[in-house]
Amino acid sequence: MSEDQLEMLITQTINGAIATIPAYLEEIKENKETLKVENPQEFVYGIVMGMALGMSGAILSAQKEMPTTEDQVKVRDIVYKYIPEIRERIFN
Repeated sequence: MSEDQLEMLITQTINGAIATIPAYLEEIKENKETLKVENPQEFVYGIVMGMALGMSGAILSAQKEMPTTEDQVKVRDIVYKYIPEIRERIFN
């Protein structure tokens, strides 16, 4: 898989994770007594970042060979490029 293909798949994964933000925030609001989340935005930020990094890592691991440390750093760097957009969608 080329680096461009990998970035495209990661971008799609991140867009899917970003799309879940309103639903997660609403879920936390509706169940605040049960969930006892002090800062819903930070909680959702953690969920979205976990989804983005986890699914991107899974995409990389689905390749024929085990991902190298360099491959994992590439994935992390691609995901981290989207942090400002993710934070803006959650906190604004």
